[in-house]
Amino acid sequence: MIDAIPWTSLGWAMLCAAQALCLLVLVTRLAPGRSRRPPVPPRLAPRDDTTVSVVVATLNEAHRIGPCLEGLIQQPAPLLEVLVVDSRSRDGTPELVETYAQRDPRIRLITDEPLPAGWVGKVWALETGLHAARGAWMLGIDADTVPAAGLVGGVIDAAEAGQFDVVSFAPRFRGQTAAERLVQPAMLVTLVYRTGAAGAEQQPDRVLANGQCFLVRRSLLEQHGGYAVARASFSDDVTLARHLAAKGARVGFLDGSHIIEVRAYATLREMWREWGRSFDLKDSASRIQGWLDVALVWLVQALPFPLLVLLGAFFWSGASWPTDRQPQWLFIALMVVNSLAFLLRVSMLWALRGSYRHRGVTYWMSWLSDAAAAWRLTMSMARTPRSWRGRRYASVSAPA
Repeated sequence: MIDAIPWTSLGWAMLCAAQALCLLVLVTRLAPGRSRRPPVPPRLAPRDDTTVSVVVATLNEAHRIGPCLEGLIQQPAPLLEVLVVDSRSRDGTPELVETYAQRDPRIRLITDEPLPAGWVGKVWALETGLHAARGAWMLGIDADTVPAAGLVGGVIDAAEAGQFDVVSFAPRFRGQTAAERLVQPAMLVTLVYRTGAAGAEQQPDRVLANGQCFLVRRSLLEQHGGYAVARASFSDDVTLARHLAAKGARVGFLDGSHIIEVRAYATLREMWREWGRSFDLKDSASRIQGWLDVALVWLVQALPFPLLVLLGAFFWSGASWPTDRQPQWLFIALMVVNSLAFLLRVSMLWALRGSYRHRGVTYWMSWLSDAAAAWRLTMSMARTPRSWRGRRYASVSAPA
């Protein structure tokens, strides 16, 4: 039977079958997103039944930490303290933080000890903050975020409503150029395809987290060794969240577009370089899982549009498909599978629209960058980072 089928047909059939299988996996993974929780609202009213310690890790962040601290000093109780853990910045960051500390005594500047071997700088700063914290909850906030008024109360309300021990929040992106909006949404979609929708229940090995706004019970964190489990991880947020989920903690990932905004990278080049080093999540999963996810991204995100163009060219040109010996059912099957995959991809733009303050034409055309995003994911999976946010690492072996 196999001998009767041209090998080119067998290759196309295998591709079609692999795409159909990945599409089924993807639909199953995304289906819970239909009932996901709405964006978390801010809470402006104070509450005094719990306390929160915010930790902000800094290394030469003077050019962007100001809006973050402005947002934090507007937070009422349960915010107890803001611990800015600085790693000996040389751009005036400590001096700037001190000016905010004079305005709000809840802000404290801490200088961490020299980075130990085997630790990533940000994770070491978070660990330092944990040892100094007094709040019942730890809330990690990145220096490049802009907290809305009522963020702290809002995240506590969300954690209690969902009975979460650990919960992080997807931000709203702001200030992106048209070029960034053409590429960054395609990279973001690869994350959604690999983990599922924000606000939906996830299995421990598929949990997604965002270290830009990451809330965890301090007692639980201390019980399981603090941030040390993620000490060598460039995707420390996901590594820690999945570790705690595997230990039985209830972990959530919610839509925080109403409570926090972020302008993480100044240019498309910086975003491509810096985010591209960590968005593979290879530090947080097995290598097999990581490469299977790469294959899924290629098959149902990157390839459908080019294949539809190719198949359409054959059809409209009147050429045979692609030779007289190829079965027509295979042409039809490929058209159906790739059309469904492309329609699902385009629908993701509507689902993610609330995550962008400004969208414009390039956002809605970002599916044109799917192949580039898949290529960046592949390169990132194949390489071990040696630098991150101004630090260089001789060798960091991240635990899976």
